[in-house]
Amino acid sequence: MLKNITIGQYFPGKTIIHKLDPRIKILITLLFIFSLFFIDSFTPYLFVVAFILTSVGLSKVPLKFILKGLKPLLIIIMITFLINAILTPGEVLYRLGPVKITIEGLRQATFMALRLIFLIVGTSLLTLTTSPISLTDGIEKLLNPFKRIGLPAHELAMMMTIALRFIPTLLEETDKIMKAQMARGADFESGNIMNRAKSLVPLLVPLFISAFRRADELAMAMEARCYRGGDNRTRMKELSLEIRDYLALGISFVLLGIIILFRYFI
Repeated sequence: MLKNITIGQYFPGKTIIHKLDPRIKILITLLFIFSLFFIDSFTPYLFVVAFILTSVGLSKVPLKFILKGLKPLLIIIMITFLINAILTPGEVLYRLGPVKITIEGLRQATFMALRLIFLIVGTSLLTLTTSPISLTDGIEKLLNPFKRIGLPAHELAMMMTIALRFIPTLLEETDKIMKAQMARGADFESGNIMNRAKSLVPLLVPLFISAFRRADELAMAMEARCYRGGDNRTRMKELSLEIRDYLALGISFVLLGIIILFRYFI
């Protein structure tokens, strides 16, 4: 299960999606999320599917690898589906005691499940096609205007990127600890939910110790390299917008425009 989590992982490549400016990719991701919450019918999802498949094809990231990130969240998607199917009022399709499933509930449940799936798949392309360093530079550049009100843009960008980057590392560490505990006779798979939760307690102490140790090592490494973030920090590669960046952002605005058109005018 832990190997299926793709959050924070980077898939190296030299495609046009990888070469896009990180600021543009962050803005496109925000526009994509904004667009999904504007959809109120199934037809606009066809344009979303076309947008996602085109992006995945251009990025050359295997679709199976992206869909693998849905497996750890299947329970959340199923719970969301059931809640909407049961609690949405309307024409009753099936009844089992006090529980009833309505036609409107099934429609709403399917609608919300698709929204979650597209949200996960679409946003995962940001980290899969953007290196941690580029992501840090992009976030910092976007937050620079807020420095006037005292917002530490560089520090926030660095913290967010390090946290995102260390998710796969901590998951790998958790997997190693689980295998070590299982070799000693620990059982993480049998029993009810409460027993499984209790069996995970022995993982927390070594995991927290490992996390603090890695944080201390990272701090010492940055200190040894005389790292000082802020205004005086220089970069080997300065960010610059090209034609492909403007085209990609324009396509995202077109998608948003189509969705708004379907919501208010069609």
